[in-house]
Amino acid sequence: MSINVCNDRSMASITSLPSGVSGSSLVLLETKTASSDGTLSFTSGIDSTYKEYIFKYVNVHPASNNVDFQFNMSADSGSNYNVTKTTTTFQAYLNEGDSANGLAYGSSRDLAQSTDFQGIVIGVGNGNDEAASGYLHIFEPSSTTFVKHFISGSNNYRADDESQQHYTAGYGNTTSAVDAIQFKMSSGNIDAGTIKLYGVV
Repeated sequence: MSINVCNDRSMASITSLPSGVSGSSLVLLETKTASSDGTLSFTSGIDSTYKEYIFKYVNVHPASNNVDFQFNMSADSGSNYNVTKTTTTFQAYLNEGDSANGLAYGSSRDLAQSTDFQGIVIGVGNGNDEAASGYLHIFEPSSTTFVKHFISGSNNYRADDESQQHYTAGYGNTTSAVDAIQFKMSSGNIDAGTIKLYGVV
């Protein structure tokens, strides 16, 4: 009986993708840094150049306690942030005392054909060490045929001393091109944090 052993060291010789196979890369388009800002708006760079765009938000810290980090889309270059959306949300959490945990659908955070801002991080605390980080991924916002799908994932230090992963997905129910995105807290200012916009090649 013979045994064939796979030696994964052979993979070390692969230094690039085979011909005909391409990998995606991110192109940094804009960086915004908050310092007691009511909103952070991206009004340029979102066009037909890329079919996918990713926002990465890092250590977003609110001025007010126990607030939601939200976003909305614009189809008129930022004059109005009121695109109609249908969304779903869920979250997993565990508190520092290991006494509360769960996985739940966020029925109070989803939207059904609403123009409201969509929460993508829930209950962020404003303690000195509390913040949230994550991403918002939007697909082909310049399409004039399809609705505008998006997905978001985050982790935050909640106001009640929990680690919470929060996931949101949905679509902007418009066939108009979306060309601007705005972020804000549900109450108060964005005290600190960085948001970067990338195009996906």
